[in-house]
Amino acid sequence: MNKKTYMDKVHIWGKIWCYTALAVFICIPLAISIYYDAWPDAPTVLKAFSKVALIYWTSSIIEVITYTPMLGAGGTYLSFITGNITNLKLPCGLNAMENAKVRANSEEGEVISTIAIGVSSIVTTVVIAVGVLCFAPFLPKLTADDSIFKAAFDQVLPALFGALGASYLGKHWKISVFPILVGCIILIFSPTLPVGTMIFITIVASVAGALVMYKLKLIK
Repeated sequence: MNKKTYMDKVHIWGKIWCYTALAVFICIPLAISIYYDAWPDAPTVLKAFSKVALIYWTSSIIEVITYTPMLGAGGTYLSFITGNITNLKLPCGLNAMENAKVRANSEEGEVISTIAIGVSSIVTTVVIAVGVLCFAPFLPKLTADDSIFKAAFDQVLPALFGALGASYLGKHWKISVFPILVGCIILIFSPTLPVGTMIFITIVASVAGALVMYKLKLIK
């Protein structure tokens, strides 16, 4: 009898939880429609779906191709189930593997990434729960347009990625110039491009630029 490997179990449980999460997402509007006996007509649903389907189908495929090599299988399953990949899961997974000096495509990297993203999900849930209970009455005042803290809240995400990216840019500044330039040019002409698509494009630009520089013997 063949014993299932760690990766076999990762894929089995990953698929189970992905299907479970999808079922829960579908059950929520279904439960609301059943409870209130309010059912949207098919033409309205199809009309709304047609406007976003092309964007989300493309983005979903690109994000799977982009995130899986960076986070490993276990980390990718956890990230897509718990969400907030770009803001939290991706930085946590990459930072953990960087500190452990392992790669995502290695067995060690797979384990480290999964643990880091799992802990991130737990911590995020706890922090959100505490924040809702303790800071909900004050948060609207802190983030209001006339609040002195408004500017700080607007810069949380740039500060997060600035700190994370600074270490990588400092170590590999030669190969970072071309993808950054490509990203800036794309944002000039298409500022509303989805984040997942932008990440995929800059990764391709980074690999292509590094390959050309290696062929020209500009990097080793």
